Amino acid sequence: MINETLIRTSLFDNHVELGAKMVTYSGFEMPVSYDGLKIEHAAVREKVGMFDVSHMGEFTVIGKDATDFLQSITTNDVSKLTVGKIQYSCIPNGSGGIVDDLLIYKEGDEEYLLVVNAGNIAKDWRFISEKVLDFDVRLEDTSDKWSLIALQGPEATDALAPMMDSSPGDLKYYTFKHAEVLGVECIVSATGYTGSGGYELYIPNHHASRVWSELLNKGVTPCGLGARDTLRMEMGFCLYGNDIDESTNPIEAGLGWITKFTKDFTDKEFLEQIKSDGPKRKLTGLKMLGRGIPRQGYEVVTRTGEVVGVITSGTMSPTLGFGIGMAYIESDFSKKDTELAVRIRNKDIEAEVVRFPFIKKD
Repeated sequence: MINETLIRTSLFDNHVELGAKMVTYSGFEMPVSYDGLKIEHAAVREKVGMFDVSHMGEFTVIGKDATDFLQSITTNDVSKLTVGKIQYSCIPNGSGGIVDDLLIYKEGDEEYLLVVNAGNIAKDWRFISEKVLDFDVRLEDTSDKWSLIALQGPEATDALAPMMDSSPGDLKYYTFKHAEVLGVECIVSATGYTGSGGYELYIPNHHASRVWSELLNKGVTPCGLGARDTLRMEMGFCLYGNDIDESTNPIEAGLGWITKFTKDFTDKEFLEQIKSDGPKRKLTGLKMLGRGIPRQGYEVVTRTGEVVGVITSGTMSPTLGFGIGMAYIESDFSKKDTELAVRIRNKDIEAEVVRFPFIKKD
C-alpha cells in the first residue's frame, strides 16, 4: 500500500515499476528489497549493485570562516582536507554524545558540502544554525535538490565509465569530482557504505531516473535498504540510531580515529579524559558460535550469565553464513576471542568477541 504522507524520492516510480517492497524509513517511503536480500547482497559483494539513498541530507557551508566553523563543531581535523577530498567525521552534542556522523566534502577554500543522515536533517540543521552565529559563514540546506545513487561493488567502475565524460577509476578512495554523467553535471565520489568499493552519484533530481534506468540497462542489480544494512554490518560500520546516538561518545564507539585533539572542538576536554582513562564500554563485534541471530536490544552475557553488554545491530551474515552482531560491551570483556553469549528468548547462545570488520579484505 502506498502511503501518501511519506516523502518520496525522485526514483520512487522506478522502484514501484520494479516491484520493490517499500517500507517507511526516516519519514521516506524507501525500497527494502527487490528480488531478495541475499541476491542483492551477493551482487554488491561479487559484481555491482545500486541503492537509492536520496533520503540523505546535504548542506553547503560557504564563507571565509567555513573551515574554522567546521573545526569547532566536528571531531576530525578539517584543516587536513584539500579540494576534492572527503572526510568522515561526527558532531558532538555538548553533553558527550553525538548529534550525527557525516561526510565533509571540500569544494573550495571557503566552501564545503556536508552529507548527513536522513533521520537527522532537521535536527542537524537546527544544531549547526545555532552554532554558526559567531562565524562569517552562509549555510544552505540543499537536500531537496539532489538525488543520490550509491553504485557499489567490484564492477562499479565498469558500469559507470561508459556513462561519464572522465574516468571514475581515477578517483582515489574518499575523493570526488564534478563530472558529466549522461551529459548532466553531477558529483561523483569514491565513497560508500558497503566495503565493496564503488561510487556515490549526486544527481540533480530531474535527471536521476534516467541515470538509474541506464545503470539498470547495463545489468546493475537494484538493491534495497535490507542489503545495505547487512553489507554495512559485515564491515562494522556504525548506523546512527543503532550504534551511535545522543547517548554514545565517539571514543567508546571506536571512532577515536576521527577524533583529533590537536584542535579545539565541542566536548574536546570530556572526550580527551575518556580516551585517557579508557572507555567503560566499547562497541565490539560478536560472532555467533551457536545457532541464533543477535538483534538490537538483546543482552550480552558472560558464560556464567552476568550481563555485560547489549546488541546495537545484528543479522545473519549472508556472506559468512552465521550470526554477527555489534554490541556495547564492558571494556573488561571486550578483548578479542573473549567467550560470551547472547541472550535470545531466554536462552544464552554462545558467541565470541571479534574485531571489525567481519569480512576481511584480500
